[in-house]
Amino acid sequence: MSESNNNNSSDKPKKKLTPNPGGLQGWVVAALILAIMGLVFFSSTNKLGSVPYKSFEKMVLAGDVQKVFLVKGTNTLEINLTPEALTKPEYKAKLANNKFSGGPHLKVDIVSEDSFMYEYNNFLKTAAIPDDVKGTLYPETMTRSDYMNIFWQWFPILFFFGLMYFIMTRMSGGGPGGALFNIGKSKAALFDADNKVKITFQDVAGLDEAKEELTEIVEFLKKPGKYTELGGKIPKGALLVGPPGTGKTLMAKAVAGEASVPFFSLSGSDFVEMFVGVGAARVRDLFKQAKEKAPCIIFIDEIDAVGRSRGKGSMPGGNDERENTLNSLLVEMDGFGSDSGIIILAATNRPDVLDPALLRPGRFDRQISVDVPDINGREAIFKVHLKPIKFAEEVDPKKLAAQTPGFAGAEIANVCNEAALLAARRGKKQVEMKDFQDAIDREIGGLEKRNKLISPEEKEIVAFHEAGHAIAGWFLEHANPLVKVSIVPRGIAALGYAQYLPKEQYLYRTEQLFDEMCMTLGGRAAEEVVFGKISTGALSDLEKITKLAYSMVTVYGMNEKIGNVSYYDSKGQSEYSFTKPYSELTAQVIDEEVKKMIDLAYSATKDLLLEHRDKLDILAKALLEREIIYQHDLVGLIGERPFDKPTVYQEFLDKKDEIAVVEGADKDPEVTDSTETK
Repeated sequence: MSESNNNNSSDKPKKKLTPNPGGLQGWVVAALILAIMGLVFFSSTNKLGSVPYKSFEKMVLAGDVQKVFLVKGTNTLEINLTPEALTKPEYKAKLANNKFSGGPHLKVDIVSEDSFMYEYNNFLKTAAIPDDVKGTLYPETMTRSDYMNIFWQWFPILFFFGLMYFIMTRMSGGGPGGALFNIGKSKAALFDADNKVKITFQDVAGLDEAKEELTEIVEFLKKPGKYTELGGKIPKGALLVGPPGTGKTLMAKAVAGEASVPFFSLSGSDFVEMFVGVGAARVRDLFKQAKEKAPCIIFIDEIDAVGRSRGKGSMPGGNDERENTLNSLLVEMDGFGSDSGIIILAATNRPDVLDPALLRPGRFDRQISVDVPDINGREAIFKVHLKPIKFAEEVDPKKLAAQTPGFAGAEIANVCNEAALLAARRGKKQVEMKDFQDAIDREIGGLEKRNKLISPEEKEIVAFHEAGHAIAGWFLEHANPLVKVSIVPRGIAALGYAQYLPKEQYLYRTEQLFDEMCMTLGGRAAEEVVFGKISTGALSDLEKITKLAYSMVTVYGMNEKIGNVSYYDSKGQSEYSFTKPYSELTAQVIDEEVKKMIDLAYSATKDLLLEHRDKLDILAKALLEREIIYQHDLVGLIGERPFDKPTVYQEFLDKKDEIAVVEGADKDPEVTDSTETK
């Protein structure tokens, strides 16, 4: 599952660079708001200290006053002090809130301008002040405009609305014409003839079943008459369901690329907004645009963000914006006919939380499973991702597919990329098989940490622990075959790990799960057999077997005492959220049966390791010397596995060889003979 290498950035249509008036407008508004806020700050904090008129006359006689200003219409004098007076301690308290050192510094309240001028003139005539100084102390008249007073009265209101406009513009993405009114517009990205989706089904690997289901939708968009003539109706919607990284979004893009129709792409979270009613408005706007572009495809990724079951977790009497959005989506999906040419695709990895009304026929008629690929699908995915990589001839996609069970397409893409980076770091000209194996190890176990300081005693414990896993798995019939054992530290806390190759199967019997439990307990049992003590290194093993044992008892009904009962809620309706579906007595029985099962597995594992104690010592010693042991090394050390069963990879190769023999027999008998001989 991958995009083709041809879909590079050069294929995308070049967009013209146009100025963004919305962004410029936002910067202008922001600058004005900051300037006004600064003016308000300084004007509000620059409070002049007040002095009585008699004190003012004493200041004039003392030579502390430099200039006097009579503010018209305010009955106020404003005073500028001399530089020497600014340093005097008696003025420091009154100048504490003054932010302007250049003046004015103090103010004097007067009864009226006329009485002040009369009294002040008489004071200057009789005052013992030089005549040249008297001239500078004569009051200058200042006038404040009435418009400024009006501005300061209306400023709080103007500032509030300006700030709200700026916030709404930023939240709505900017744009001319007032982005406040565009908040209800859909945020869907449109891919049409000018900006075409170039991904097709050829770029998607490992999803053959899903492609077959979606091919019918593509044919309807291309040739709708083929179905309408026979009276058939194409499904209105298809829901792509699967784990993360399996290619749901890529599959939807491939449908749009194959159909060559407009493609609206958005996520479920794009509908949700902090304002009431915005989500529903965006849903209506999306379907309005889709009807104008029909035939087209609407793709909603992660639809669980808006399509959760209604009535759960909401406050009684409250207004739930998500529910309003979902209601609008349900109405719109019912509002267009089956021949309108609008197909809705959605993707989620949590179908259990979706509202049942969203999944009913008539809305999402089909649920298409996009699951983790099997070994054939992984091989096809590896071939796609290996195209741009310069790899050696020894690199075999079949081997890589066999060594990566359970990997999704995104993980396989990451393995190929990590292998190329590792090869480049090591100065190689080609990516070799070892690089891919190291990349797989990194994906499974984490980053390798060879420089981690481990004492010889701890290293010996780790070696016997991992050897115990390997021996138990090697001599248990239903256990998964071993691939490699390593005591190189990886990840956050892993001091070693054993990698197995699980079989491609969907049903497990009781004996298979029991052998799996014994193999997982092999590390803890080996520590007790060899050292007579146990360590904390079995934490993840114990966690795994505990979950497995409880699942066998309470989910799969694999316990004789509990019987054929399952307490698992497969539909995710949360009936058992607050109360257990069984009594306290049954809970006690479950705990006892789980412990009995784990004790039995542990005892069987210890007996197995005691029986093969010599092989356990050989393998642990080899691990201490080499640090990593592969399956072929294990055969040389302790002999062949005593069960005549081929591994998954061997079965895969045998199947490929059989297909090649049949195809060769149809074409050339000579090729058939050589193949059979080989």
